[in-house]
Amino acid sequence: MVWLVPAVLVVMAGVFYLYGQILRLLSKTTLRNRVVLITDSASALGKECAKVFHKGGARLILCGKNWEKLEDLAEQLANESDPTLTFPPKLVELDFSDMELMPEVVSDVLDCYGCLDVLIFNSSMKVKAPVQTLSLEMDKMVMDANYFGPITLAKGVLPSMITRRSGHIILVNSIQGKLAVPFRTTYAASKHAVQAFFDCLRAEVQEYGISVSTLSHTFIKAAPSVKQAPAANSVLSVLTRQKPHGVSPEEMAGELLKTLSSKKNEIIMAHSISKAAIYARSFFPNFFFAVTAAGVRSAAAMETVKNSHKHTPNPCGKPSQKS
Repeated sequence: MVWLVPAVLVVMAGVFYLYGQILRLLSKTTLRNRVVLITDSASALGKECAKVFHKGGARLILCGKNWEKLEDLAEQLANESDPTLTFPPKLVELDFSDMELMPEVVSDVLDCYGCLDVLIFNSSMKVKAPVQTLSLEMDKMVMDANYFGPITLAKGVLPSMITRRSGHIILVNSIQGKLAVPFRTTYAASKHAVQAFFDCLRAEVQEYGISVSTLSHTFIKAAPSVKQAPAANSVLSVLTRQKPHGVSPEEMAGELLKTLSSKKNEIIMAHSISKAAIYARSFFPNFFFAVTAAGVRSAAAMETVKNSHKHTPNPCGKPSQKS
């Protein structure tokens, strides 16, 4: 009987593995000929998604602010694939910080193939600073990039999806759309806003056969060649960490691929502490607020000590020298 528990665990692990592989295969078959738009395609996650979906036979619309980078990505995809099994990507210049051009962007997107099957929001603008140091102009810039831009594009293509009674919108959002962290007021506010918008939209468009999914993560892992600074051992850093080096673009792209088949409403890619913090915020808000406030005080105290060591005068009144 001692071997029974390990055997059950092995069988369950095998079942989950097979289920994941089946979803992945179904996703690849459903990608064929589907029109997929990816915002910020030149980013690490955008490039990985473009590679996966292009190989799956999707008709890609690559969007981004830098036209040269989009052209380089399109050329790379063409060189790495079989032209008889794939489609040349369409390119659309898109900058969410320039809201006046959004109607033109929506028109360009719909002109590519006349419709849109999958819309993946991947772009984001980050800012970290004490609230009193941020200008109103910066607040507006972040809200345009993270909230007004995405919802404007979604509203622009939604009538086409409603007419066809099909479509899938996927929002790649930060965990801070569900969990507010100090010193990220504007960023967290924009992420909360866009999360709420797509949560509401999901219920409104369900009757038209349109799916809306949100994938919340902590941060995307940098390239292996980039040396990561050691994470601070504080309450705030623990809440925003995913893994020692974050989530890889490959993991994220794989999860997005599975989401196309499962049509899962919400995915949270974070470690257990971050997930526990989300529940604590909902069920024990006073405790959660006390913990985050303590984290701010601790960080401030450490900064004070660091600065005091920097400016401590020499007791002898002479410049100190290293031995």
